Amino acid sequence: MKQISANHLDDDSPGKFKPEKPHLINRFRHHYPYLAKLTVWTFLFLGLILVLFFQSPPNSSYSSPISSDPSRRSLKTRSWGGPVWEKRVKSSARIRSRTGVSVLVTGAAGFVGTHVSVALKRRGDGVLGLDNFNDYYDPSLKRARQALLERTGIYVVEGDINDAALLKKLFELITFSHVVHLAAQAGVRYAMVNPGSYVNSNVAGFVNLLEACKNANPQPAVVWASSSSVYGLNTKVPFSEKDRTDQPASLYAATKKAGEEIAHTYNHIYGLSLTGLRFFTVYGPWGRPDMAYFFFTRDILKGKTVPVFEGANHGTVARDFTYIDDIVKGCLGALDTAEKSTGSGGKKRGPAQLRVFNLGNTSPVPVSSLVGILERLLKVKAKRVVMKLPRNGDVPFTHANISLARRELGYKPTTDLQTGLKKFVRWYLSYYGSSRKSDQ
Repeated sequence: MKQISANHLDDDSPGKFKPEKPHLINRFRHHYPYLAKLTVWTFLFLGLILVLFFQSPPNSSYSSPISSDPSRRSLKTRSWGGPVWEKRVKSSARIRSRTGVSVLVTGAAGFVGTHVSVALKRRGDGVLGLDNFNDYYDPSLKRARQALLERTGIYVVEGDINDAALLKKLFELITFSHVVHLAAQAGVRYAMVNPGSYVNSNVAGFVNLLEACKNANPQPAVVWASSSSVYGLNTKVPFSEKDRTDQPASLYAATKKAGEEIAHTYNHIYGLSLTGLRFFTVYGPWGRPDMAYFFFTRDILKGKTVPVFEGANHGTVARDFTYIDDIVKGCLGALDTAEKSTGSGGKKRGPAQLRVFNLGNTSPVPVSSLVGILERLLKVKAKRVVMKLPRNGDVPFTHANISLARRELGYKPTTDLQTGLKKFVRWYLSYYGSSRKSDQ
């Protein structure tokens, strides 16, 4: 280590040494020795408190699990950067097709994110993934998806969308033409346990991502995942994009609705091209363990009871189940028809595209029928328990009107629930084994 000479330390005050006037504390030390010591120790004590405060993790029921759970990445952890890391980022985002585009996919190790990333890569687009690998559900499933993506040539950067420095670095390294934003805190029921995680991911995280996009030059077009849950307590069916969405039934729904309003703001002020996609109960291989079709399969195989909910007055609870391959086609259709953003470096140059589409299957199926299909595919009788639909944010039914997506995106779902569940069960038995005691 290079030593610093004494002469260098004196460079700022050349010439003869001139004694300074006695400091106020020196006067206290001479005249009031007790008061001087008390003052010094007070400052030391306050300094210690400040150090402990900034180093300690937040202790609040509203804090994000990212900051309170040691298994999750801290935004202050610089686990990225360096020549090798940059080389992997650039290689993954390199366009392989003459007509290809460069896409950043957030939530790439998630259910929809994995399938969308693979589809983009296989057609020759440059794809870079971003995921924080949180433990909302079993992280090993996300790691398995990551391995699948790596075999396809896709690098998933491990980081959080709230890490502004990381996003800035990615946009400096790669000129993304598109961003497919799928990272979010999902699930309706978990919002009653950890509401802060929804605000952190679905609101603050979305804003942080849009900030990076609007500051980019050129700005990318953004396709992002909203949710059918924004229709909330609507009773008019099927749900249309023109219907009211100001009656959310859950905090999750409220954060997704907030996202749509935030998207409108960034489109209006900064000229970002934004397309929101309202997904309707997506299912299929590599799915989320917190979804009913997934844990029904697990519990039927384990011989556990399966709750079949019913609405008020014994009403039917039904969902517009949409197979993952159909959702992927809708996502790619949205990306391919997205117009360029009109802003540059945060300054709007003209009106920009702003859209929202339903991506559903248009065929709601009662949950009781879902259980029946799984019983036949698994060849195991379910131990059903009929229960009233709890007041936890779930709604009695969902039903998508997809006429707008069909007209604008060429969206045509083709997989019925029987066929889709057959593919899911085949994957499930292959991944977990019929006798494996998985606890997702």
